[in-house]
Amino acid sequence: MKKLICLFILLFMFSCRDYIDKPKNLIPGDKMSEILADLAINDQATFMYPNSNLEAGTRFVLKIHHVKSEDFVESFKYYVVKEKMNDIAEDAQKILLKKDPKADQYVKDKLKKNPNVPSFAR
Repeated sequence: MKKLICLFILLFMFSCRDYIDKPKNLIPGDKMSEILADLAINDQATFMYPNSNLEAGTRFVLKIHHVKSEDFVESFKYYVVKEKMNDIAEDAQKILLKKDPKADQYVKDKLKKNPNVPSFAR
């Protein structure tokens, strides 16, 4: 019986591990918000200029923030698994609204049309 209890305790201890390990070059949350805000601006630029290259713009955004694409992807995965991406996306939205105050009214109008949109998807 003692062996069975020890086995259950060991199984319980190993089952409580994280799904993902913390990346070696984890990007801090505030910097991640700034990168996401700049990537959103880059994404909108491709709508205004259809012949522009989204991939080149993404590489440029990562370059100005001195971040490698692998580090960004690993940090993004980590924050999603740790359920911190919602807060980071909301901070990115605040950064965008500071850069373009007129966008606030646009977001409010969109929310009136579709109130079921999550706050970070505004």
